[in-house]
Parts: sequence; C-alpha cells; structure tokens
Amino acid sequence: MCGIIGILGKTQAVPRMMEALKRLEYRGYDSAGVATVADGRLDRRRAPGKLSALEAVLADSPLAGLSGIGHTRWATHGEPTEANAHPHMTDRIAIVHNGIIENFRPLKDELLATGVRFEGETDTEVVARLLTRYLNEGLAPRDAFRKTLGRLEGAFALCVLISGDDDLMFGAREGSPLVVGLGDGENYLGSDAMALAGLSNRLIYLEEGDWAELKRGGLQVYDAAGNPVTRPVTLSQVAATMVDKGNHRHFMQKEIFEQPTVVAQALGRYLDPNEGTVRLPDMPFELADIPKVTLVACGTSYYAAQVARYWIEKIARVPVEVDIASEFRYRDPVYQAGGLAIFISQSGETADTLAALRHAKAAGQRIAALVNVMGSTMAREADLVLPIHAGPEIGVASTKAFTCQLSVLAAFAIKLGVARGLVDRAREADYVSELEQTPKLMARVLHNDGKMAEIARQIADARDILFVGRGIQFPIAMEGALKLKEISYIHAEGYAAGELKHGPIALIDEKVPVIGLAPKDELIDKTVSNLQEIMARKGRVVLISDNAEHEDGLLARFPMPPAGDLVAPILYAIPVQLLAYYTAVEKGTDVDQPRNLAKSVTVE
Repeated sequence: MCGIIGILGKTQAVPRMMEALKRLEYRGYDSAGVATVADGRLDRRRAPGKLSALEAVLADSPLAGLSGIGHTRWATHGEPTEANAHPHMTDRIAIVHNGIIENFRPLKDELLATGVRFEGETDTEVVARLLTRYLNEGLAPRDAFRKTLGRLEGAFALCVLISGDDDLMFGAREGSPLVVGLGDGENYLGSDAMALAGLSNRLIYLEEGDWAELKRGGLQVYDAAGNPVTRPVTLSQVAATMVDKGNHRHFMQKEIFEQPTVVAQALGRYLDPNEGTVRLPDMPFELADIPKVTLVACGTSYYAAQVARYWIEKIARVPVEVDIASEFRYRDPVYQAGGLAIFISQSGETADTLAALRHAKAAGQRIAALVNVMGSTMAREADLVLPIHAGPEIGVASTKAFTCQLSVLAAFAIKLGVARGLVDRAREADYVSELEQTPKLMARVLHNDGKMAEIARQIADARDILFVGRGIQFPIAMEGALKLKEISYIHAEGYAAGELKHGPIALIDEKVPVIGLAPKDELIDKTVSNLQEIMARKGRVVLISDNAEHEDGLLARFPMPPAGDLVAPILYAIPVQLLAYYTAVEKGTDVDQPRNLAKSVTVE
C-alpha cells in the first residue's frame, strides 16, 4: 500500500527521496509528495497521480533541505487530490502515514470544537493537527509525539519532521510496518527494505507499538510503554538494482520470465537431490503429531493455499481447512488442539492475514508463516518460517511469488507425508525427482509465449471471460481469472468445470471466451466433456493442455509439456499469467500498477 521514506542526511534530500519513492511505485499509489526542513522551516510539494507529476512540480518549484520525508499514497479517506496527498503539514510539523486511524472521527470532532481548521479529508491530517496542538501547549517534541500516539487507534506507520530542527525525526509503528535504516552520519526511515535499498543495508525492523527518535548521529527506540529498548540490526539483501526491468517491457513480464530461476532457487533450499529428500527448517514441533492443517491467505496466496489442500490431503492424509484471511476471525473458527495454522503472504505484512495469525496463535495453534520477506512481522511472530525465496516482486499482480509459494507448499506436503509414515524413502525420492524437473518445464512453456500473445489478441475485445478446470486445476482457473481482471480490467471468473451446468453455463454465447485448463490426467475426459458442452453453445474455447487429441472446434490450443500432479499446477500458472499479461498489453492498461490496487495491503 502507501510508501514512506524519511532521510536525515548530509546531502540534498529530495533527489534521494524521489529515487526511493520510485522504488516504492510497485506498492500502488495515486498521489505523492515530499517535505523538507531547511533553515528551520518546513516546506512541501505534492501532486495527484504518478511520480512524474510530482517531478514536474519540483522542476517548477525546487525544494531544498538535507532532511525530508516522502510518501506515495493509496487513497482511503478522501479522494486522490493534492489537498489529501501526503505529507500533511502545519506550522509545527510535517507527517506521512500508512494505514488507517480508526478513531479519526471523534478526534477530528474534538479538534473542530477547539477551532482547528482542516484542509483535506484524510484521517492523517487529524494526527498532524493533534500533534501540533500538543506542541503548542508547550510539550517537548518527544513528549508531544508520545502523547499523540496514545490517542490513536488503528493500524499505522508514521514519520514526522519537526519545524526548527533538521536533525530530528520521529517514527512509529502499530499494525503497519516501518523500518529504520542506519547510515554513516545519516539515518533513515522506510516502509520496507526496498525503500531503503541504495541508502542502507543495516536495518532495524520496529516491532508492534514501537516508536523511534532519530538523529543523524544516533537512534533511540521505545516500546509501547515508553521504555527505551534495543532492537536487532538485520543485514538486508535487497539491492537498488533489483528494481531494474532489464530488457523487458514491464516488471510483470520480467517476473514471469524469472520463474524458472527463482523456482529453482526456492526448490534448492528445500530439496536434497543427492539424497532424494525434502528438508525443512528446524521444527519447533513434531510434524507427525499434527491432526489438522489450516491454511489462511488473501488473493493469489489464497489460491496457492487451495492447491496445497489437494497435495496435503492426498499425500499426507491430513485434513485441511482453507480460509480467506479477511473472513477467518469473524466466523469464530473451531480449532483442533495441536493443529497447525499456515499463513501465506508475499509481504508478510498483509493486515488481514496477520490478524488471523494472531487469532490462531492466541487459540494455541502452532503457527507457520510462508513469506517472501524474512524480516516481516508474520515471520517474526510465527513458530516456523517457510521462506519462498522469490526475491523482490515489483509488479502488483503476483507471478513469481505464487509459483514459489506453490513450490514450497509442495515440499511441505511431501515432508508431512514422510513424517506421518505415508511416504516411504523411494516415494519421497520420486517426488523430489519430479519437482526437480519444474524449472526446465517452466522454461519450455515460456519459450512458447508468442503463441499466447496471439491468443490474447483474439480475446482482448471480450467483456467476460471464464476459466475452468477440474481437481487441482480449479484453483489455477481462479488464479487465472484474478490475474486477467487485475491488469486487463476484463470481467473474469474461475469455475470448477463440473459446476458449469449448475448455473454458469447460462453465461455462454459466442462472445464469451472460455479458458480450459486440462492436463492429461485422470480427469481429462471429464474436463473435455465440459468444454464440449461449452462449444455446443457457441462458446469460444482456448484449451491449455498437453493433450493434442481434442482440437476440433477450438478457438485455440496452447500446448503444454506433460507433468505429474505435483508439477502441473505450478506449470499451468504460467500460461494464465502470460494470457493476462499479453491481454493487458493489447488493451493498453498499466500492467505493473493497475488501477485501484496496491502491492502490500496493510489495512483491513
């Protein structure tokens, strides 16, 4: 979601902040701004739209100062206008904020009653006006900031500059991540490691309720009770060069084509090909004792969880429950004693998933986090961390993180089967050998991407598109539909192929393309039968399959290499990603930063 950068530096802050904000564009945003303090005076520049609009403002009206804060905003309270863009500023402070202040309305009413005037509609401005009131009452900046934090409810990360002091910055974290970067005579704040790439690789991840006072020569972190605390320094592996598109047109395209490499890297951490075994991180509990697995996630990660249910139940014969994180807590789930709850999140900061994790942890469940960011909140709060090793994913629509999630979940399912005595030594070696083929097979699929570009041109004019699959391909159908609507804005739905006759087939006519996922497995005949029902009603069918026997009446067929049950869903994720990508390119949409979407959703 929104992005934050703060710099207490030795050189001009604005150029460095703009570079940091460009690295944060992947998070999704609809306005941007920067503020500095120079010669004791605060000043700012803001603009709705992309960073290019802010750059134009700065070109006309430059902004000096060695200390500054910057922000990319994804609108929640108030439209994406200049008045609502961050930083918010008074004569005493400038502030940027990620998250939501849930009690902003009573606080605003309280301030209005004292004669305070507001310029915009955001909840953030309430924080700015409240902090300013406490400063005007004579409180020292540190005391005023702490008192302000005590009045706030919700999920937020804050970064604040104080008028009159260019060697002072405050930050706070409650339910939304904030990272301190340590430099040589400089210090920084950022919403994630990517914000600080190129500035610092020595990071301190603030914990829940922490707030920090930064100066160029030092840092003090306080916990929620106001006690000074020391948090560990982590060395970041994120480099500024990771945000380079290379020779690709979009980040999404680059990340699709990175998948053979990153999946190989992920599997390399979990498979021992010499021994033919799966290796997991050290377990704080016995896998063999787990009576039930609960998988919780949002969006694309939720579909990865749906695939994992097939694997875990088939291989390890453990009952699996899959839940959407935003619904999980509110239905008051029934837990089984000793159960394992796995929470899947690319960022490790997804607000709904994190809240669900804490709910399960409070109920005594064993907690595992499947994440791409090892320093994330979910990783720190879990009993077991299963990193996916996908590397930074810049495109808002997830691609390589999804296939890396699937790869790690496949390895976990095998290991769970081994622990329960249902997978013997020979079968484990077979599974490992099968998974080892995944990167090579992915490369074969990608080599045929020109064919998918042709198919995309044939369907780009559609208003509605259906994706269908059976068995383990059903979640991939749903993921394909999600990808398409995320970046092309075409309405798309994923269905279990056998469910079409129970209602959705009423949607079929000659204007509705249907994407059929049909690997040559035990369900192929049933899937083909369902697709024939569609073609009989003039539906335009695109078949994604390794089966070349059923081509009559198709709009197109995208050929796939043969693959087993472990590899097939990972493999079939690629053509639906390519279809979404090339369709979006054909329609001219913003592939990497689709409208209304954010990469990291840190509010409910």
